[in-house]
Amino acid sequence: MPVSQLPSQPTDTNSSAKTDVTPVVALKELVERLRREQNKIQDLLSSLGFALRSFNNLNQFLQLIPLIATRVTDADGSALFLHKPNGQIRLEQLHWQDSRQRKNIRKALETASSQITLLSHTGPLATATGMLDDQIHRYLDPDVQIFGTAILVKHTERGWLYVLSRDPEYSWTDTRQKLVRLVADQTAVAIENEELAVELRKKERLDQELEIGAEIQRRLLPRQCPIIPGATLAARCKPANRVGGDYYDFIPTNHNQVQLNGKTTQETRGWGLVIGDVMGKGVPAGLIMTMMRGMLRGEVFHGNSPCVILQNLNRVMYADLENSHRFVTLFYSEYNPFNRVLSYSNAAHNPPLWWHAATKTITRLDTLGMLIGLDANSQYENAQAQLEAGDTVIYYTDGLTDAAAASGDRFDEENFVAAFNAACRYCSGPEEIVDYLFEQVLEFIGGERQNTDDMTLVVLKIH
Repeated sequence: MPVSQLPSQPTDTNSSAKTDVTPVVALKELVERLRREQNKIQDLLSSLGFALRSFNNLNQFLQLIPLIATRVTDADGSALFLHKPNGQIRLEQLHWQDSRQRKNIRKALETASSQITLLSHTGPLATATGMLDDQIHRYLDPDVQIFGTAILVKHTERGWLYVLSRDPEYSWTDTRQKLVRLVADQTAVAIENEELAVELRKKERLDQELEIGAEIQRRLLPRQCPIIPGATLAARCKPANRVGGDYYDFIPTNHNQVQLNGKTTQETRGWGLVIGDVMGKGVPAGLIMTMMRGMLRGEVFHGNSPCVILQNLNRVMYADLENSHRFVTLFYSEYNPFNRVLSYSNAAHNPPLWWHAATKTITRLDTLGMLIGLDANSQYENAQAQLEAGDTVIYYTDGLTDAAAASGDRFDEENFVAAFNAACRYCSGPEEIVDYLFEQVLEFIGGERQNTDDMTLVVLKIH
């Protein structure tokens, strides 16, 4: 019985003091209780933050969400629904403090979510929140109150977090709303982190596959230049990406059996020197380049002239190139080291430049011919060049002449011809010519800029 209701209690100073103390004690107890509640909420949210930082498994983290939401809001339970990529809305996790009722609550919520999945096929998903509220109310007992908030990832509803209470006096206060939104926001962060991690793993696998593709392509390009009597070769390919569409090759055109020291060896009588460029960059261009390399080598071994080789290659590759909406420029030539004759045919590639040592002039090596893959019946032409001692021939792709500086200006063919002319006059050999031309182009575009197209050079110099 309270002190104020005692019947025979005399009125004196002591009793007055006790009556005055009672509200103070009650206030202290209220403050202490609020402090404990606040500490509990802080501890729960801290645990949630720690779990977000520590858990590598999204499902482990999601298991905590209904428990935390229930505790911070003093509810009887909490349910987490997620919107799946296949359009379904599924009850992901449920926490209900009374284990005897948990089974019935779960069944009701799963039925509600299955209904919203069916209904969402007949209406826009934007109405899912209201529809889910209606279905949960429909299948839960009338005495269960529900309050919820959406889980937003990049302004898109990815799920819903509900708190449930059977207490008729339970109120959805501003504080409880803020706490549930905070838990929902942490859930959204976890979902987004998991999706970013999945994308990162995909990118890592793709990077590995690209590196494998780049390594295969590097191995398909000549590892070193062949030794040709009376001539020296140098070559370099600088892809814009790890896998590129530029192609060059050195292909022995015919062999003679000769006897050396009692052993039978093969003597190469000529070499096919080829350079090509698949329209586009990256993996698709690299795949076409790889396919073209194999087909071209097969055509060369038949012993046909350069123009027939291009015609056959065009017919064989036409269907595949048409389906891929890509084309190939290709310059094919054969050099005979015994008479210094360079026979060639061009399929719309940048004409190689021929520097005449005797006159210090430059001639373009070109013939009429369409792109490989443009017309199945394209015709190509043969031509020949009689090279002399000191002459230099350079094969190149448009990645060098189209190289752009930060201002937008391009290196263009005129600058390339001038640089080649200077290199032939002052460089001692093909390797120095390649170094000089790449230095000029890279200096033009800027040392900090990356080339936006594949760059390839092949230099043939006659002794």
